[in-house]
This record gives sequence, structure tokens and C-alpha cells, in this order.
Amino acid sequence: MASVPGLRSCYDQVGRLVFFGRMLDKIRLHAAGRLPPEYVENLGDTTEPTFFDARCCRFLRVPYAEIRARALAGRPDAELLAWAHERGGARTDEECYAWNMFLCKRGWRDASAPALQRRVAELGLAGRDIQTWFDLIDFDEGRDPAASRPWEKL
Repeated sequence: MASVPGLRSCYDQVGRLVFFGRMLDKIRLHAAGRLPPEYVENLGDTTEPTFFDARCCRFLRVPYAEIRARALAGRPDAELLAWAHERGGARTDEECYAWNMFLCKRGWRDASAPALQRRVAELGLAGRDIQTWFDLIDFDEGRDPAASRPWEKL
């Protein structure tokens, strides 16, 4: 895969949360017909409970369909996140920190590590400093998280 214009890194934050902005980007790109087909199966909260969209919706306690509807209505990212906290219940700084650390370290010494390593090999990225799913996604899309070290900004 190469760079997907308009699709930010999983590491990028909206407010206190990683990944949320990327989920919004995927919603908007899909609606515009610009999301690559291989990304479509990962959309939403009903496909696979371990996919990041589904995890994000559960963390926010807001159904994907509601987030999608508001995102497609043109709401700005920060407003969408504020609405999600209002709709699903506000999260403490500690909960947001735990969310960020869980998601950005997914694949590192956990149950998904073997699947991550298989995917790294399938994509021909063996030998790269890929320790997490976020790293893999960034490398696959042409970003080098090992060089920019985005986890240090969280």
C-alpha cells in the first residue's frame, strides 16, 4: 500500500485520543469513494471486535453509525469528539491515557503479536522496526514511525 491522501496516522490525536481522527478520515474518504478497497472491510463496529474502529466505538460507547452520520454531516473533529464524550459519557484523563497506550502498543508482546508478524512478512516489510500495529500501518502507508517516534508525543 502507499500513502492514502487525507488519511492520517493512527498516532495522530484528536483531543486526548489517538486513532479517532483516522477513523473519521476513513469515514469521509469512504463516502467520497477515495478509501482503498482493502480498508473497507475494517470499517465500523460490527465487522470484527478487535479491529480498531470497533474498539474505538466501544471505548466511546457510541455506535459507529452515529459517529459516521455526524462526520458526514460535516462536523469538525473536535466537535465530534466532544459530542461522543457527551453521548457516551466523558472519559477521564487516566482512561484516555490507558486507551492511547493500549492502542498504540497493540501487537507488542500481546496476543496479536503473531498476527502482526505474519502481516509484516506478507507486506514485505520484514527487517523494518515494526513493533506494533500502528507501526505497521504507518510503514505500509509510507511513514516511518521509527524515525519520527510519534509515541513520544503522547
